[in-house]
Amino acid sequence: MEIQVSTELTELIPNFKVGVIEYSNITVGESPQMLKGRLQLFQESIFFDLEEKSVTDLPGIQEWRNVFKKTGKDPNRYRHSAEALFRRVKKQNYFASGQSAVDLYNFFSLQYQVPIGLYDRDLLEEPVEIRIGRAGEYYIGLNGRSNSLERLILTSDANGPFGSPFVDSERSAVTTATKNALQIIYLRPSTDLENAKKLTESLMNMFVQIHGGEASYRILGNS
Repeated sequence: MEIQVSTELTELIPNFKVGVIEYSNITVGESPQMLKGRLQLFQESIFFDLEEKSVTDLPGIQEWRNVFKKTGKDPNRYRHSAEALFRRVKKQNYFASGQSAVDLYNFFSLQYQVPIGLYDRDLLEEPVEIRIGRAGEYYIGLNGRSNSLERLILTSDANGPFGSPFVDSERSAVTTATKNALQIIYLRPSTDLENAKKLTESLMNMFVQIHGGEASYRILGNS
């Protein structure tokens, strides 16, 4: 799939980079017991770690808050998806285990403190671009609301925006009917290229282990 990162974004955010994974012939269903158990234990561990510290003390959370500030979006009003996950866990509002694909990217989002998006590739139309949102752009998100995308980092296709490290859109959501998917890992800009590759490949391998199919990955942006 043809995917580009806008020069406006790479000039504004030095070392901006994303991990991109394309999956084919996958089977999405209920999470296996192994993933359910790991996700529950991990959330409990994070809860205890956060008892005496703020979510914004975490380096990955802080780094992505700074990215939002640089693009002109208030991180106190628009919390990136990884921060939103940690805030739920800090309140002991653990997210219930359910669909395998969603549980897996939530697990990795918590592990690496980065936003992650997953999209049904068959619902997208090339070319795909990662850029900064323009005035008047919005979509109905997975949060059930109409979300303003102005000055947010977003991913768009020929039909308009469909994803963001803030919240993804309804129109590209992965379901149990999904057979081909696109995953975007919004890496910390401070992550070097070698570790960016290791993180992305690790997620790809675990995803294929659970969902089958084939996959390939690449790193886009400034290394």
